[in-house]
Amino acid sequence: MSSYLITGARIVGGEVADLLIDNGEIVAVGTNLETPADVETIDAKGLIALPGLVDLHTHLREPGREDAETVLTGTRAAALGGFTAVFAMANTDPVADTAGVVEQVWRLGREGGYADVFPIGAVTVGRQGSQLAELGAMADSAARVRVFSDDGDCVWDAALMRRALEYVKAFGGVIAQHAQEPRLTQGAQMNEGALSGVLGLTGWPSVAEEAIIARDILLNAHVGSKLHICHLSTKGSVEIVRAAKRRGLDVTAEVTPHHLLLTEDLAASYNPVYKVNPPLRTKQDVEAVREGLADGTIDIVATDHAPHPIEDKDCEWSAASPGMIGLETALSVVQHAMVDTKLLTWAEVADRMSYRPAEIGQIGDHGRPLEAGAPANVVLIDPAVERTVVPGESVSLSRNTPFEGMTLPGRVVATFLRGTPTVLDGKPAR
Repeated sequence: MSSYLITGARIVGGEVADLLIDNGEIVAVGTNLETPADVETIDAKGLIALPGLVDLHTHLREPGREDAETVLTGTRAAALGGFTAVFAMANTDPVADTAGVVEQVWRLGREGGYADVFPIGAVTVGRQGSQLAELGAMADSAARVRVFSDDGDCVWDAALMRRALEYVKAFGGVIAQHAQEPRLTQGAQMNEGALSGVLGLTGWPSVAEEAIIARDILLNAHVGSKLHICHLSTKGSVEIVRAAKRRGLDVTAEVTPHHLLLTEDLAASYNPVYKVNPPLRTKQDVEAVREGLADGTIDIVATDHAPHPIEDKDCEWSAASPGMIGLETALSVVQHAMVDTKLLTWAEVADRMSYRPAEIGQIGDHGRPLEAGAPANVVLIDPAVERTVVPGESVSLSRNTPFEGMTLPGRVVATFLRGTPTVLDGKPAR
């Protein structure tokens, strides 16, 4: 394993220092470091060093939809986005609702080598919402699953949701809820409001998200377990979570990059690339989720990277699958929406995109400060560079980015996973 000396980086956007990496660890941080004779030097002047990013919400599609993404291609995209760990959602085919399937995904991640993959187990069998899945068996498997979600569908039955929260409490697990009351969103195509009426598209009302969040917070307060809210998207949801945190309740929440930047107005184009679940909301909702992320009400940014093959998006809006890719653009969107607007510092970005998601997902080797003795999971970014998003340049198998043609700030220059470069000079290292 090679040794690397990263020189002149701004550590989490603060003081300039050098980082010495050897044998998979950060050996020293400072200046005038004593280095091995065969060390490889990387000039990081003008670059910011962050701990490797952690994505708590990624769709890797394997097994079953390898035409959209594989564990290998998805983690390569993750590395280019600065991620060293991703949590793979359970809506695969077969569904990741048994120890065997989650172990398959976990092993595929280990073989790929671009990022560590932590499978998320389904809450219910087949994600059908009628019977609890093998939560204990998945927790005891080689994958050591600690986060469970039926993402893509809501665990809408209150009694079943309560049992799930009670079950995972025994081993400190987390239930991550896709908050969508299905009876309020039948046939929904976009955010419900004046624009949906003008466009003739069935609306997805904010209350369908907010009602489930409020219910689950009350259930979790009763049970005393761990609840995580996936892809929070409305002003009302932010207010509900903020009130719960003021009461000291154990609830965490995430927001996606696209909900930090894009609004429902894009649906007027009828371009299915903008169709997503939950839908793009209003400008007021965008402002609210930005404020919530800034003040800590929303704990983390998670990509909800949702790749789809061309035929699932190159069709009429009503027939298109919801979802957007986002691993390679996430950090740039956060810089644009949060850092360049002075809502977050780079140190706070490290908190929202590395420390906190690792803590929620309970992975100790990631989300560590850049200090001696920590695993060398490091990303170097150039915040001064601007780039135009071109779908064909993505290493994902899918091209459904909503940021096509946009000029975004920041570029990942290098990513290290336990001291091994996965990205160098902005390109996959192998």
